[in-house]
Amino acid sequence: MKKIFALAAILFLFSQVSFSQGLHVLSQKEQAKVIDQWLEERINTILPSLMDRADIDMWVIISREYNEDPVIRTFLPATWHAARRRTMLVIYKAPNSQSVETLAVARYDVGKSFKKAWDPETQPDQWKRLADLIVEKNPKKIGLNIAKDYGHADGLNVTEYNTFLEYLPENYHAKVTSAQSLAVGWLETRTPSEMASYRHIQSIANQIIAEGLSENVITPGVTTTDDVVWWYRERIKELKLDTWFHPSVDLQRPDPSSQEHLRSFAVKADSEVIMPGDILHMDFGITYLRLNTDTQQLAYVLKPGEDDVPQYLKDAMKVGNRLQDILTSQFVTGRTGNQILRETRKIMDSEGIKGSIYSHPLGTHGHASGPTIGMWDNQGDTKGAGDYPLYPNTVYAIELNAVVFVKEWNKDVRIMLEEGAYYDGQKVTYLNGRQLEYLTIPRKSSYLKN
Repeated sequence: MKKIFALAAILFLFSQVSFSQGLHVLSQKEQAKVIDQWLEERINTILPSLMDRADIDMWVIISREYNEDPVIRTFLPATWHAARRRTMLVIYKAPNSQSVETLAVARYDVGKSFKKAWDPETQPDQWKRLADLIVEKNPKKIGLNIAKDYGHADGLNVTEYNTFLEYLPENYHAKVTSAQSLAVGWLETRTPSEMASYRHIQSIANQIIAEGLSENVITPGVTTTDDVVWWYRERIKELKLDTWFHPSVDLQRPDPSSQEHLRSFAVKADSEVIMPGDILHMDFGITYLRLNTDTQQLAYVLKPGEDDVPQYLKDAMKVGNRLQDILTSQFVTGRTGNQILRETRKIMDSEGIKGSIYSHPLGTHGHASGPTIGMWDNQGDTKGAGDYPLYPNTVYAIELNAVVFVKEWNKDVRIMLEEGAYYDGQKVTYLNGRQLEYLTIPRKSSYLKN
């Protein structure tokens, strides 16, 4: 009997470890090296063309400690967690140049790229030094992070803006413009090195998701949806990763009086005990190497006597996958988010698919800069962010739901899916595949039959 218990303990440990194998997460030191290397690559390879595209030859980013501009964080070295005192970055692209000059009007170099361009002993006034530097370079357009449509690109506060104009010679005021399009381009565009790692980052997220939606974490009749949520938070910390939002886990069950499919996304689902026959839905994201994931997947809790998901639920999943295909087929360079949404909904309607599209860019932020493609509470045009065009080398969360009537349940089921995907200018490729089948709890075992 002792041997049986010992064997059971070993098998349990192996079941715990099996999910974690392959979760290769770099040390903090190694992560810092990669982040700094990527930053240099981004400045040298994508920034010059982005400045040309935005028709801005000087970009000035100003931020005070503890009130950081969202963009400045993406230019700081890995060992900087915030701006220091008042940090001023100047990026200048000289006429006919294929590269940019990066300067810091600050007391220190800002990482490897931004060299200190201010000596307080010579010129005690930091603002005056910034104004002198601008006059010295004499740019045609001076981009500031003031934006109507994107919070990410609207990081210059009113105090800094007013002080900037006070010091800037009056004949330069007409050169000042919004850097919205430049900031969005910088935030959304991914380099080959970043994309080489994004699949790995998504695979880490997918493995954590699979572990959480398994018998390793869930005991039907005992475990609640909130228990699983907090398991995810603890797991993220154990792996020395970060997250950008609190995960959620909710369920749909074969009870016609339970109307989960009608619940508004604005209302958090109550915690419930997970039972056999439930469909579990989770929303989960990690932050690693300054890139984010955002994923929604589904699991099914097998009932006694079942060794697979019922075919009618598999058929419902296929409708969700078809909706994904319709949406991604409408990704065409130059189309706006609103245009992509309209074309997608036309095909949905022609095929009789009910549902909603609410996809968004993904990258240095979870809900990132770029074209908004529908909102869960607005299936019409989104003014501003929805008018932004689709560019190559960008990443999206393909987020949507298909509403399918399941006669066996006598109710609608909402197939809620979200997967990270890359647009290369020609086609959309999922970062680490997409969910085509439900995860089962417990996992299907081919050698065990009822």
